[in-house]
Amino acid sequence: MKLDVLHEDNHLLIINKRPGDLAQGDKTGDASILDIAERYVAKKYKKPGKAYIGLPHRLDRPTSGIVILCRTSKALERMNTIFKNRTIKKVYWAVVDRLPLEGEGSLSNYLRKDEKKNKSFVYDNEIKGSSFAKLKYKVLKSLERYHLLEVTLETGRHHQIRAQLGHVGSHIKGDVKYGARRANKDLSIHLHARRVEFTHPVSKEKITVTAPPPKDSIWSACLK
Repeated sequence: MKLDVLHEDNHLLIINKRPGDLAQGDKTGDASILDIAERYVAKKYKKPGKAYIGLPHRLDRPTSGIVILCRTSKALERMNTIFKNRTIKKVYWAVVDRLPLEGEGSLSNYLRKDEKKNKSFVYDNEIKGSSFAKLKYKVLKSLERYHLLEVTLETGRHHQIRAQLGHVGSHIKGDVKYGARRANKDLSIHLHARRVEFTHPVSKEKITVTAPPPKDSIWSACLK
């Protein structure tokens, strides 16, 4: 695994994750972005042993796009606060099989995570154990069989985009867990963390990072 570095400074390392790569180690024992980043920083800056790398957020394994890593504990603590207070703008691209009812709008629901199934279920009204979830979307392009949506998260829930879009019948390509008819051959899904905007946790400069989507025929058609 090689890191596709989009931004790097003394406190942050922002990379473009490939679909299928783990952000953080799990029971599979597969190498993760976190592992590779520790070795990358240690080698580049000639640090003895493992370098410090913190992960303030997650990105699902089949999803591609921006992952923010922290090179210092100060940055991690402050980035955790930024994510908690939602003072970061997160924009995703999603390729779906059907358009939502409106070309531009928002979805507001309640999501409850089922730990055993590793899946979030959507409800129109609050139930015990559920959390409010809201996103905004707009249609960027329509292909012959698929449509490209730009999605902006207003909350950050487990599988939020996947669950909410699936709930309205706009299934993300390849995402059989949330209603897509068939899986992608590489088990990826066409959901991509496209852009982030936030204030740097230490320098206080405005940071905007954009990640190109993976190279395949569908993403390429979306970019034309």
